[in-house]
Amino acid sequence: MDSELWAAGPASEAMKLSKTGIAITVLAAFLSGIALGAVWFCCFRASTVTAGGGQGGGATVAALQENTRAILRELDSPIELRFYCLLDRSTVPAAEQAFAERVSQLLSQYQQESAGKITLTYYNSQTNFNTKAADADGIMAFNRDKGNACYLGIAVAGKLQKESLPHLAAQWEPALEFDLSRAIARVAQARPAGQPMARVDAAAVEAVKHSIPNLEAVSLEEGTQVLRGAALAQFQEAARELNAELKAAEQRFVLAQNDPSEAKKQDALRQLRQIQARQSDQLKEIAARFQAQSVALRQLKATP
Repeated sequence: MDSELWAAGPASEAMKLSKTGIAITVLAAFLSGIALGAVWFCCFRASTVTAGGGQGGGATVAALQENTRAILRELDSPIELRFYCLLDRSTVPAAEQAFAERVSQLLSQYQQESAGKITLTYYNSQTNFNTKAADADGIMAFNRDKGNACYLGIAVAGKLQKESLPHLAAQWEPALEFDLSRAIARVAQARPAGQPMARVDAAAVEAVKHSIPNLEAVSLEEGTQVLRGAALAQFQEAARELNAELKAAEQRFVLAQNDPSEAKKQDALRQLRQIQARQSDQLKEIAARFQAQSVALRQLKATP
């Protein structure tokens, strides 16, 4: 292979509230092109960590969501993450190479937060990369028409099931934690053959059938895209409804900082927090419905 194949290696109260207050604006930017991640990012991710290592000398990545930490805490069996990363510098843009570095650091966070339940294996050099293993794990090659075949994907393997994110793309980065955590949860919850399926909420089943009337004619992935679109529309509507109210409360809070009355400051802070909490609750409800409907869809498609 080409010698240029590249592998990725592993404030104040007012400021915090201001960052949280612009959550809708930030998320709206994600929504313009990132449907997958919109529901998962129901709370603004203000905290970040800087991880060293890799060719970039350090990449700043967001701290794991509490939803992800909860999934990792509940793991009761080992999970292996296999990171396939082989990129040709001559055909892969620098931005995508930097993205691969951030993916590597994100996976390291999963391993660190899993209390030993997740093992992380890198296939990221010409000496250890196995094309047959990548194919077996469902990882897609790309850029064949430009030069050397490139790979950038993740396989999630448990005792009973395996899933893959076959081709990671930088434009979907905000959705990566969402997709990876869901894959880990599904693999961890895989049932032995013959074990009955968990009971699915009847309302979720009906919602799926309403959203996808031609259920038998669509694939699982196509159906999931429909559900994502519906959740996205609900998210956008919630954002529109709260945006003006949130901006007004944020402005009142900023103005109150110059008021000598401590009571007015506390009242502005209380109002802002109430609106933020209501926003968070609405988005969490949307996320919960989407998750329940996704589970229902998977079971409906699995039922003959």
